[in-house]
Amino acid sequence: MPGWSWTGWPAREGLERDAESPARRVLTLIGRTVLLVTLGWGTFSRGGYTGWAVAAAAAALAAVVLLTAAFLRAARAQLLRPALALAAALIGTAWVAEWGRAHLLADFVWGGLALTALVRLPAGAALATAAAAFGSYTAASWESWLGILATVGGLTLLGYLLRMDGEARGTARRLLAQERAARAAEAESAALAERARIAREIHDVLAHSLSAQLVHLEAARLMLDAGTDREQVRERVVAARRMAQDGLAETRQALSALRGEFTPVGEFLVELTGRERAAFTVTGTPRPLPAEAGLAVRRTAQEALTNVRKHAPGARCALELRYLPDAVELEVRNTRPGRGESAGGLAATGSGYGLLGMRERAELLGGTLLAGPDEGGWRVLLRVPV
Repeated sequence: MPGWSWTGWPAREGLERDAESPARRVLTLIGRTVLLVTLGWGTFSRGGYTGWAVAAAAAALAAVVLLTAAFLRAARAQLLRPALALAAALIGTAWVAEWGRAHLLADFVWGGLALTALVRLPAGAALATAAAAFGSYTAASWESWLGILATVGGLTLLGYLLRMDGEARGTARRLLAQERAARAAEAESAALAERARIAREIHDVLAHSLSAQLVHLEAARLMLDAGTDREQVRERVVAARRMAQDGLAETRQALSALRGEFTPVGEFLVELTGRERAAFTVTGTPRPLPAEAGLAVRRTAQEALTNVRKHAPGARCALELRYLPDAVELEVRNTRPGRGESAGGLAATGSGYGLLGMRERAELLGGTLLAGPDEGGWRVLLRVPV
């Protein structure tokens, strides 16, 4: 600990009084007042001062109070040279009080200075200051060697214990501050992760729903430009309306998913492939999937079919869901676009983060996602451990 090195100051956190309760501060003020009254009474009660001697003794007592306050302030600010200079001034003032027969005041200054130095100063300076103060007390005291040894030893032990207590409190406060910072960072990280998850949900739902509507609306526009029969245009508009209704339903499902409410993956994929007119097969023994794994399968299927509509209109598409012993796989394949079909302006729609979002979702679960050309078409393979 830095407070126990020869030149290192004690932990500042252990000496701070910010955390003191109002009651403790009141008791501290009362204790200091009683101590000051006791010193004044012990100095003047014997009646040994008359005339100007009373003023001199009062000035000495005031000087002790002021020097002590300045020493404590310098030690709290960790200013070594001013603190040592004030300590030397206190020792000299105590000798003046001793010569003026204010023995109680002198003994208190020497003992209090040694105790405070052991608690608040760096170890080297604390030992030197305590040695000077205790040496002065020993040289001036009329007590027996046993009494002097008991006083010096008791104050030294008390200073050591108070210093250890301050270091322990300082360490505890630092650890508490670090723990609070770690909790704040953890909460911020969790909030960012939740925001990223919600962003993925919004993207997946909107990209799937809006791109489907865009396909039909773009087709309707082309038909109007070409003078196609109004009935065919109407069919496209009706299909876009149906896709909007499906998008609303998917949005509600996404909100349910964010609340942890899921429909079975198999049922979801059956409905999805039915709307998209894609083939769907299941291999292995179906079983309930963890919430995040099931959500990854759903969103990957939606994004893959959305990409097929945008980039390969008219292509045949097939989905296969495989239940493996320790994982689940989803494979989405599509052929080349149908003859005469073109992506047109649809390929430029969307944010371009579909594959990136699917891969990120899989990696967060410890899985993988592969996507690339396959026999003239495209293949997406998701594998998630369960």
